[in-house]
Amino acid sequence: MNDVLNLSSAWWTFVVRGAVTYLGLLTLMRLAGKRSFGELSAFDVVVIALAGGTLRTAIIGEDQGMLGPFLGVAGILATDKAIAWLSTRVPWFNRLVEGFPSLLVRDGRRDPTVMRRQSLTDAALDRALHAAGLEDEQDVVAGRLEPNGKITLVRRSR
Repeated sequence: MNDVLNLSSAWWTFVVRGAVTYLGLLTLMRLAGKRSFGELSAFDVVVIALAGGTLRTAIIGEDQGMLGPFLGVAGILATDKAIAWLSTRVPWFNRLVEGFPSLLVRDGRRDPTVMRRQSLTDAALDRALHAAGLEDEQDVVAGRLEPNGKITLVRRSR
């Protein structure tokens, strides 16, 4: 039972490794684009599971106890809280973390260049249109891919 609480390194290394791993993964996900945050497909779930398993060693190394992983998670949660706190108080930092929306549909016409850049298929946009009760983009003034990966549609007034 004593081995459960023993650490292979100083306690703070687990906290720092958790925080650095969180920031690294956040950066990679941000570089991957907005699409990865929207609808989760089976492929996205597999990527998330593999990333979590792969990064385990980055956070706790070879530590076999129970305390190390909890310290790593504490570092992740503290970093997440710090980023959220900073994002609510510093607008440019929030934009850096969150990103900007991308205009997919303008005045009833899709922008294939933006859709390709965002790795968004026509089928995904069609699903968003249908979910909004629209058959096609003709009645859309603006359709945006939001930083959180969701598609927002603004209908043309009648």
